[in-house]
Amino acid sequence: MPNVPPSTGTDLLVLHGLRCLGFTSLTRVSEATGLPESDVESELIDLAVAGLVTHAPGDFGGWGLTDPGRAEDADRISAELDAAGARGAVAAAFEDFLVLNPELLDLCTAWQLRPVDGVATLNDHSDPAYDSRVLDRFADFDGRAQAVCADLAAALPRFGRYRTRLADALARARAGELDYLADGTSSYHAVWFQLHEDLLVTLGRPRY
Repeated sequence: MPNVPPSTGTDLLVLHGLRCLGFTSLTRVSEATGLPESDVESELIDLAVAGLVTHAPGDFGGWGLTDPGRAEDADRISAELDAAGARGAVAAAFEDFLVLNPELLDLCTAWQLRPVDGVATLNDHSDPAYDSRVLDRFADFDGRAQAVCADLAAALPRFGRYRTRLADALARARAGELDYLADGTSSYHAVWFQLHEDLLVTLGRPRY
């Protein structure tokens, strides 16, 4: 039988999700991990008792990692990678990700700015034909992005969540929820940025 990479425990999913998101809400951690909010909250409370995360109350409050939590995540996520024998596969997929990254940034710029008489102008989405062309380019890009995500998920199952989130963001944008491409915390661009951060942390590489 082929070796099947182990599933990531829920406590590490929550800890690592928070590491990739930064200071954020319970709802966003739930969305990123795919776990019910009740399960995420339970894990966050346990992690807080262990001194690995902290919570700020209030309307602008949320959850964040402590310095020990950041160190714990780095150690555990690296150990998971090595235990799965997946370091080479994830590193190779990261190189493919880096090839795509500039194109994604260009697409986001094309979505946010539209050329009018040769001048880049804030895209107010009043030109459906222009938006349709950019959306078609996003769909083409997504096909290649999903291939990279599939390679990552084959190496470590937890990466499969990115495939779902990217596909969902693009589908919602194509259905008329335009903020789901390049604006907002659940946009295609935001999920892609989190994947970038995840790959850097997983491989122990700095962000330049």
